[in-house]
Amino acid sequence: MKALVATMLIAGAIQAAPALAQPPAVSPLVGSWAVDVSRLPMPPAARPKSVTIAFRGAGEGKWVTQVDIVDADGTKRHTADTAALDGTAIKIKDSTEADTVAMKMPAPNVLVMGLGMGGMPASTRVYTVAADGRTMIETAVNFDGVPVLRTHYFTRIR
Repeated sequence: MKALVATMLIAGAIQAAPALAQPPAVSPLVGSWAVDVSRLPMPPAARPKSVTIAFRGAGEGKWVTQVDIVDADGTKRHTADTAALDGTAIKIKDSTEADTVAMKMPAPNVLVMGLGMGGMPASTRVYTVAADGRTMIETAVNFDGVPVLRTHYFTRIR
């Protein structure tokens, strides 16, 4: 129940923020980003070898997100989705973390993503690109009885 209340509060905050009808012509989020795996909050042996995320506009107010992960054992995972930036949830495939996503872009350098799994909240992700356009921070909120916040640090690949 607490997770549901927290999710509703986050959803309300997202609704209160002004959303762009579509991605700006040149959002600083557009491009490919690599996570600094050395800074992931997990034991080194459990860390993935690499995590990359790519964003691009798809026209008509839609946004493409692509995630590629190489796990510690070398297993490769790939997910991609195209969603409107109006907060409407869509089904996604091939993710072990979520089966639905809803997104809004309250500013050209900020993307808010709400993820669900099996009809329940999974996590909220906020991607923020620094003013120099070279780094991005992902703030992730998961719910495991209580909210758990994690910060991931990305650098631009291209």
